[in-house]
Amino acid sequence: MNELQELWLDLQSPTVALELVAVAISLVAAWLISWALGRRFTSPDSILFGRQLIDGVLFPACALVFTFGLKLLLIKFQRVPVLKVVLPVLVSLVLIRLMARVLAAVFPDSRTARAIAQVVSWLAWGVAVLWVTGWWCPMMDELDSLDFMLGKTRVSISHILEVVLTSGFALVLALWLSAIIEQRLLTRAFEDLSMRKVASNAMRVLLLVIGTLFALSSLGFDLTTLSVVGGALGVGIGFGLQKLAANYVSGFVILLERSLRIGDFVRVDGFEGRVTDIKTRYTLVRASNGSESVVPNELLLTQRVENLSLESRHLLQTCTFWVGLESDVVQVQALLVKSALGVEWVMSEPEPQALLAEVAPQGLRFTLSFWMEDPVNGQSLTRSRVNIEVLSALRAAGVILVHSPQEVVLRYPS
Repeated sequence: MNELQELWLDLQSPTVALELVAVAISLVAAWLISWALGRRFTSPDSILFGRQLIDGVLFPACALVFTFGLKLLLIKFQRVPVLKVVLPVLVSLVLIRLMARVLAAVFPDSRTARAIAQVVSWLAWGVAVLWVTGWWCPMMDELDSLDFMLGKTRVSISHILEVVLTSGFALVLALWLSAIIEQRLLTRAFEDLSMRKVASNAMRVLLLVIGTLFALSSLGFDLTTLSVVGGALGVGIGFGLQKLAANYVSGFVILLERSLRIGDFVRVDGFEGRVTDIKTRYTLVRASNGSESVVPNELLLTQRVENLSLESRHLLQTCTFWVGLESDVVQVQALLVKSALGVEWVMSEPEPQALLAEVAPQGLRFTLSFWMEDPVNGQSLTRSRVNIEVLSALRAAGVILVHSPQEVVLRYPS
């Protein structure tokens, strides 16, 4: 009789009802703990509690602890086939919730993270099925017999799986710890968003390195051999990966020097926009029309970048108008200033200035200069609104607009 048939016979025992009641009590107790802690904390961690208390990590983890305690208690008096099925299911559920919640918190918009969580979910349920049916141990023994020599070290397929699973679990815990530190500590320690970004990136890298080294060490790897890998990686960076390394180093330099901060309005390589995020390799700049540019961090250090909000978020704009020679200069100046003040985002202090910049046989050239409160709202949109207001005011006052001398030359070449 195999283990699956034995499990089926055990499930037909009268004592199964007692196990079902015990499992129900464990689930209720786990829900009560999750509910009590969720009410106690004003801003519960979504990784622990989820959105509805039972879809986080805490509920299946508490249920797993209670169910395992019941197994240790009941196994002294009877067989526990129900608990034998429930325990692997709860372990898989804890791993799935942990992986999904951590990846969603650290990489909220990443499709790759969601795909990894989905793969982990299928693998966890598959392992649970293998464990319940009793095929897990024979499968691992078979995989352990499939080995090969890596230098003088024997490496088996089962050992590789153990390395992957242990390292993945350690990395997930490191990401979870970095997310908690960023939410609870760095938010209070650094008010500046850029400094918080560089601190969180550095903390995440440090925890990931520590988690990886801990996982490799626990599986019997000699960490001194990593020095050879480090030397090879250094040679690779020196030759083929120097641009990539330069972008990563430039990203940390930008965040530390704060010459460029998240929210600044910049002009780089002919592209204007607001800095929405500073990654370790590139910086995202979003224009007022919604288009987004990915700028390598090295470019921001080696080329000229205009930071229009480094000292102040105000921006000076200038519009030009040509009117007829017979126009009243004082009247035109008053119309231009009044029109500019009637547009949103145009500052009243300092007041807009309308200057007579040029007198030509074709007409009078006026320049209207005004300050914007926030260039993020759109320079082109503000200038367009000012031009529309000026055009309406000049037409209403009977002021005639004329062509500029350059346009006259183009229309009537000599």
